[in-house]
Amino acid sequence: MQKGAGAQLNTHLSATSALDQLLDLFQLETIQDDHFIGQSLDLGFRNLFGGHILGQSLVAAGNTCAQRRAHSLHAYFIRGGDPLAPIDYKVERVRDGNTFSVRRVVASQADKAILILSASFQADERGFEHQLPMPQVPAPESLPSAARSSRPVPELIPLQAGAQGTPDLAFDIRPIDPVDPFHPEKRPPHQSIWFRAAGPVQGDQALHQCLLAYASDFGLLGTSLRPHAATYYQPNMVTASLDHAMWFYNDFRIDDWLLYDCTSPAASQARGLNHGNIFRRDGTLVACVTQEGLIRRVPGV
Repeated sequence: MQKGAGAQLNTHLSATSALDQLLDLFQLETIQDDHFIGQSLDLGFRNLFGGHILGQSLVAAGNTCAQRRAHSLHAYFIRGGDPLAPIDYKVERVRDGNTFSVRRVVASQADKAILILSASFQADERGFEHQLPMPQVPAPESLPSAARSSRPVPELIPLQAGAQGTPDLAFDIRPIDPVDPFHPEKRPPHQSIWFRAAGPVQGDQALHQCLLAYASDFGLLGTSLRPHAATYYQPNMVTASLDHAMWFYNDFRIDDWLLYDCTSPAASQARGLNHGNIFRRDGTLVACVTQEGLIRRVPGV
């Protein structure tokens, strides 16, 4: 989904209310079997935040496969979503095997698809185990929080000059090597970010997975912009998530610290490729993410 700068901020929500508002968005209304409605949220962007549709789509798929856990998802963002209109989620039960179940979800508004997601669910199973080690980084307590916003999307436009008070957010974000969003300098195509929900989150692992899918869309695309001294806050940049894939490996809690370690191996043809590994604080790898995004500089703006 498209990202950009210049949105107005509402500074009157508390962290609890922002997080509660986000959690309410993950309670989909059941219309009939395999058909659900999710509510949108106007964050001041032209389009819906991509993680919003991604997370709700995984909720819809999981509602039809409660006996198994999601282990992977693959999604294409088709067109920008309307932040003022509800979203239809229709689930196709592609297959239920002895170990794996596959679901296909079409998210649409006004009968037009805005996202298509395939998700696979697996029964619990033991097997070989190995993982990359977690990078050695400063502890989250030693880092300042990112620019604060009352909106429950973490990749956030800093407070406007002269704004009164310190608004809260649904996620606490602590980047390890942040760039100036409006005057960035060239950096290597790598970044690490600590994040967690700003308050306790009840619910089973399926809910935490859906919230991680939501959060996996923030900041990741910006990794491919760092070598070019660009950010999506700049008025001459047009950025959007194009596709998004995610694999889950170990249990975690979204309200405990998670490290998002991101790299960008390539950018070309106005597209940037980004990889992310998400670790628990104890070093356990819990999920891997890959996303390609549109990164287009508009001349003369």
